[in-house]
Amino acid sequence: MIKKQDSSQQSLFDLFPSSDKLGGKKSLQPIDESKDSSEEVNAHNDTLGLNTLSSLEIADFEQVSALRKELHEHNFHYYVENKPVIEDSVFDDKMRKLQDLEHKYPHWRDANSPTQRVGSDINSEFSQVKHVYSMLSLGNTYSESEVRDFFNRVKTDLNDSFEICAELKYDGTSISLIYEDGKLIRAVTRGDGTRGDDVTDNVKTIRSIPLQLQGNGYPSFFEIRGEILMPWEVFDRLNSEREMREEALFANPRNAASGTLKQQSSKKVAERHLDAYLYYLLGENLPKQTHYENMQCAKEWGFKVSSNMKLCRTIEEVMEYIAYWDVARKDLPVATDGIVLKVNDLRQQKNLGYTAKSPRWAIAYKFKAERALTRLNNVVYQVGRTGAVTPVAELDPVQLSGTVVRRASLHNADVISQLDLQIGDMVYVEKGGEIIPKITEVDKSARILVGQPIQFIKNCPACGTPLIRDEGEAASYCPNQGGCPPQLRGRVEHFISRRAMNIDGLGPETVDSFFDAHLINDVSDLYWLTSEQILSLSHRKEKSASNIINGIQASKNVPFERVLFALGIRYVGETVAKLLAHTFGSMSKLQQASLDDLIHVDGVGERIASSVINYLKDPQNQLIISRLTEAGLQFSLGSDELEGRTNKLEGTSFVISGVFNLHSRDDYKKMITTHGGKCVGSISKKTTYILAGDNMGPAKLEKATKLGINIIDEKQFLSMIL
Repeated sequence: MIKKQDSSQQSLFDLFPSSDKLGGKKSLQPIDESKDSSEEVNAHNDTLGLNTLSSLEIADFEQVSALRKELHEHNFHYYVENKPVIEDSVFDDKMRKLQDLEHKYPHWRDANSPTQRVGSDINSEFSQVKHVYSMLSLGNTYSESEVRDFFNRVKTDLNDSFEICAELKYDGTSISLIYEDGKLIRAVTRGDGTRGDDVTDNVKTIRSIPLQLQGNGYPSFFEIRGEILMPWEVFDRLNSEREMREEALFANPRNAASGTLKQQSSKKVAERHLDAYLYYLLGENLPKQTHYENMQCAKEWGFKVSSNMKLCRTIEEVMEYIAYWDVARKDLPVATDGIVLKVNDLRQQKNLGYTAKSPRWAIAYKFKAERALTRLNNVVYQVGRTGAVTPVAELDPVQLSGTVVRRASLHNADVISQLDLQIGDMVYVEKGGEIIPKITEVDKSARILVGQPIQFIKNCPACGTPLIRDEGEAASYCPNQGGCPPQLRGRVEHFISRRAMNIDGLGPETVDSFFDAHLINDVSDLYWLTSEQILSLSHRKEKSASNIINGIQASKNVPFERVLFALGIRYVGETVAKLLAHTFGSMSKLQQASLDDLIHVDGVGERIASSVINYLKDPQNQLIISRLTEAGLQFSLGSDELEGRTNKLEGTSFVISGVFNLHSRDDYKKMITTHGGKCVGSISKKTTYILAGDNMGPAKLEKATKLGINIIDEKQFLSMIL
């Protein structure tokens, strides 16, 4: 008779969620001990087919359970704690026994068995999975003064004591792990922040990631995030092997880890010996109210959490942490590229909220980039989708941060002038964020002869139109929006991009071929393309044409805020597009908005407002919007977003200040706009209300009192929208 194990051990029924031999497709649920009579146990076992097992099968059944539990524990000791308690040969022997038993009884399969760490030769395509919580990127800085600004901004916004949790920024590939009832059920890459690739089978081969949690106290469902890394030792060995086989070398451990995680064969992933550090816990029922304490709990559950986290209460402590690890990080077994600073208290995190791209309660300080010396051979000019002209330096090839650099951005005419650049100069090149190379300095001592000074061009290199430069602007622009080829193509490429309309089947090369064949001239032309027109292009197949048409049709369901971003209005990024969409609700109302209406949207200044007005009054842009509307694109908020919208706060403007208990700042901003009000960033005579939480800033309080502005609390505000 098989009964439920002691609560301190994992239930045998939990280990084998389904079995053809043990009861067909029925779930093997633990027996309720409160009703554990012999008759009920026999009836339960009989239902599942357990009473048909021989004594030998029962012994094997229990040995599989014991081996799985023991091997999970030894994996934790070896790969997370770095404190093995048995010899490798003993571990291998136990693993072989478990593999033999699972081979003997394939119907006892468990997706989270330790044997699954070795991976499979079966190739599998990755499916796209929507994240439970959006994976936003952090705001980056290389400046210690900006770290101080971040600290002071948090201090001002909270107007309360707070702690900063400082931790190392591991240089790998981001991963989201979902656990249910203590078991790993899904691993998803960051992707575009909203959806990512399901790489669960590959992640199961990483031995520092627990398949089954230990201890207790973990939520029944939660998400934990971290970085998948390739240790330096593994990276060096892998590149040595590739060099011997005369294969291309990996540029750096980050690229190697990312490429490995996307292997179609999990067995190949297992051979690469990836590692993982976990750094953030999310869920509805977390055990603690601070980030630091939650990560200590995660460590107890079996996750590999850095022991180098530190709580800082002053900016001086933050700077000491940064200075120490700028040097000490070079002795770590894995790559790091900076420090992450997070407000520790979860309630304070909620009150600080998010922008569209990143949390306001965290920032990443990146260590200063590697630089290299090389020769400047020429400067060419590129025209972007908004007409901005960017000078690009052509260089002698040089190795930098694991890649060969041949070109670097010079940004604008002011940068060229400040650097005093001449053709033939020896220049220092750095990678901003280790991504975009830029020239930072000229080695003037290396000048032997007077070279040719670089003069910024006066006419567009693509269409010959005289360039303009607005007062106070650093960039020069080509004003020929309707006839400059790089601008026309660039706007279409932006329109179809993943974060905008996300049209499957289309890319820059396809866009170029459409332009060359005169099939399109602007974004609206895409919606009148036919399969026959696409098939008329060389090398186009029927399936490819069908995919493009289907992708274009599917984009008609993209929400208004992304359509607004996709139009490519100068200075209107994702954040501003979302603000405008949710403030005005539709394109028709946005077109009717005055400059003053736009300026009073929290987060929209005069420069952005003027750009929006100029774009919307242009006849050519009006025609494009009209054709896109006719094609069926979403130019108003969806019914689900419009649900609950009222005009209860119409004509009012709010300044939000302080720390809140019932809802976050972002929640209140959404409520205000949902009910027809406006959120503004600063107090003026036009401000109707101050929505004040705890610890409202004294300067705002004084100004509000002086101007006679109504100050209301959370409950008063909520009563206004009931």
